[in-house]
Amino acid sequence: MANSQSMCTQFKVDLLNGGHAFGAQPTNSVRTVTTKDTFNGALYLVTATINAATTVYSATGELAATGGYTAKGALITNANAPAATGTTAFWTPSASLQWTSFTSSGAFDALLIINNKSTNVTELAVSVHTFGSQSVTAGTFTLTMPTNDATTGLLRIA
Repeated sequence: MANSQSMCTQFKVDLLNGGHAFGAQPTNSVRTVTTKDTFNGALYLVTATINAATTVYSATGELAATGGYTAKGALITNANAPAATGTTAFWTPSASLQWTSFTSSGAFDALLIINNKSTNVTELAVSVHTFGSQSVTAGTFTLTMPTNDATTGLLRIA
């Protein structure tokens, strides 16, 4: 089975339970912490199987931590606050993800966004984003983020 793009189903449940904070929480929030969580983007081999059923980060199927890549990928720059237009809420990382002087351990085609600072001890899966198969040798790999709006935002809830 292949990787497939989706918002992770457990992420939706975790949202309803207050398990993620993409922006600073208001003081009337049920969470005891008012700071936003930190997120990472991990790259997965074409032979992996990450999809809507993915619940937490797993090293299984992730690129090997060699050639300029580290386990759990890259820290996501989270300067954009969640917003809404009409009936659609959205959030997009505020900067592209980039790996420099990078040699991949194999062909890869997916990014898993994980929450590093959730209320849970385990890194919770957020979403899977797929793209064409890539293989990089001593180069730079960049994932350019879309415009942060209700039409193209990386995460959209309508």
